[in-house]
Amino acid sequence: MEKQSFDDDPVAIDSIFQLLNAKYTQLYRFVMRYNKYIHSSHQYADVEPLTMIEVHTLTYIEDNPGISPTDLVKYWELTKGAISQILSRLCDRGFIIKEKAPDNAKSLRLYATEEGKRISLAHKLYDIKDISKTMSHLQKKLSPEEIDVFYKVIGVYNDVIAADFELNSGHRSDQK
Repeated sequence: MEKQSFDDDPVAIDSIFQLLNAKYTQLYRFVMRYNKYIHSSHQYADVEPLTMIEVHTLTYIEDNPGISPTDLVKYWELTKGAISQILSRLCDRGFIIKEKAPDNAKSLRLYATEEGKRISLAHKLYDIKDISKTMSHLQKKLSPEEIDVFYKVIGVYNDVIAADFELNSGHRSDQK
């Protein structure tokens, strides 16, 4: 018996798409909204607001003194150019310093300044309060087990996407 293909059946394609898309639309909307959220500025301390990626990068540097820009590229899975721009903004604001590695003059090491450490600490406090508030809202409608399942699903989904990107070198053109 031949395997039936829907490739040439627009009605079947549309029907299957509508079923799948009904659930995935929630995910797409969440991802788009969260993307806007992380790229918007937030007031973490008594300084000009920072984006989430800027302040999380600052905190990562503070928590990992001497980290290299290359390490940040790997950690955040961003381009070298994107990390360079973030680091420049943090450096220009006096939150981090760049030093040449003692063993390799071409390699940079990153450190939080005293002001950067102060901002990082304010960010940690901000996140504790914000995450607690978010969890409180979630707990009004979800059980602890449902919340745990959500985070487990997000973790597995992240792994699926990472594997897909690795397999397709970040490009998705033709489906398997």
